[in-house]
Amino acid sequence: MSTYLRRVYSSFTSHIIDIPPRLLALLLFLLLLAFPVTGPTINILLMLTAANVYAIFGASWDLLVGRCGQMSLGHALFFGIGAYSTAMLTLYLQWPMWVTIPISILIGVLLAVAVGFPSIRVRGPYLALVTMALPLIATGVVLFFKDVTKGETGLSGLPSFFSFLPYQQGFIAEYYLTLLLLLASGIILYRIANSHTGLVFVSILDDEVSSRASGINTTKYKLMAFVISAAFASMVGAVYAHIINYAGMGFLSLTMSFLPVIMTIWGGIGTIYGPIAAAYILQILEGYVLEEVVEISAHWKMLIYMVIIIVLIIKWPRGMARYVTDELEDFEKARDLDERGPKIWKKYKKKERK
Repeated sequence: MSTYLRRVYSSFTSHIIDIPPRLLALLLFLLLLAFPVTGPTINILLMLTAANVYAIFGASWDLLVGRCGQMSLGHALFFGIGAYSTAMLTLYLQWPMWVTIPISILIGVLLAVAVGFPSIRVRGPYLALVTMALPLIATGVVLFFKDVTKGETGLSGLPSFFSFLPYQQGFIAEYYLTLLLLLASGIILYRIANSHTGLVFVSILDDEVSSRASGINTTKYKLMAFVISAAFASMVGAVYAHIINYAGMGFLSLTMSFLPVIMTIWGGIGTIYGPIAAAYILQILEGYVLEEVVEISAHWKMLIYMVIIIVLIIKWPRGMARYVTDELEDFEKARDLDERGPKIWKKYKKKERK
C-alpha cells in the first residue's frame, strides 16, 4: 500500500505540483468545485453553467482550427443539431435523456462525416465560407419543416436533468454536471491534442503538402479532427438544451458560430485550455460585470463588451491564457524523478515509525 501511495504522490508531484500552469488549473478547478458553497444566486449559477458549456464548445473548435488548421465558421451547426436532435427525440418519441443525448452525438458525428468530407477538400477562406453557410442552410431547413421544429418559436418544454430536486438544488446539480463534463472533455481534448494524432494534426497545420508527401493521409486526419470536434459540440448542445429546457434557432445563429472563435483567439489558439479560460472571463464580464456591477443599457453593453474584447486581443495577440502560462513557466523547477522518489519514500518511512 505504501509503495502504491508513494507512486501516486510522486506522479502527482511531477505532473501537477512541479508544473505551475497545471497547478494553477487545479486550484481554479477546486475553486469552481467549492463555489456553490458560497451561496450564489441562481443567475450566477446559470451564468457559470453556461460558461462550462461554452468552454467545451470553444475547446472543441480549438482542436479543429488551432491544432489542425481547418478554419470552420459554422461550428454552431453541430451545437444546434445536438440540441434539436435531443429535443425532437424527447418530445415526439418520449425517449429518456440518457438515450437521446448519445443519439444526438451520433447524429452530429454522422453529419460531420457527411458535410466534412466535401468541405475539407477546399482550403483557406473558401473552407471558412463553406462552413459558415452550413448553419444558414440548417436554419432554412428548420423554417421549412416548421410543423416539426416549430420554426422561429423553437421546441420548449424539454425535461431537466434534476427536475426531482428542489429548485435551488437542481441548478447546483446542473452546475456540477457541466463542470464534470468540462473536466472530462478538457482532459480528453488535451490528451488528443498532445498525442501522436495531435502531432499529425499540427503537421497538417504547419504544411499540409509536406505532410502528404511524407505519406500521411491528410484527408483522413482532417476528417477525424472534424468528427471529434463535432462530437463534443453536439454533446454540449444537447446538454444545454435540457438545462434551459429549450432548443431554438439561436443555437444555429452566426453569433453562436463566432462565439468559439472569439474565445479561442482571445484565450490562445491551439492551446485547448485557452478557450476554457476565456469562456469564464467573457461570461463573467458580460453576465456579471456589465450586468450587475456596472448598470448600463443593453444597447451600450454590447458595444462596450466588444470594445473590451478588441482591446484585450490587441494587448495579448497570442492569447491571454498563453501569456499567463508563459509567465508561470519561468517559476518551473525541474526535478529528477529518481531524486524525488527516495525523499518521498523517507517521509512514508518516518510516518510508519511514528
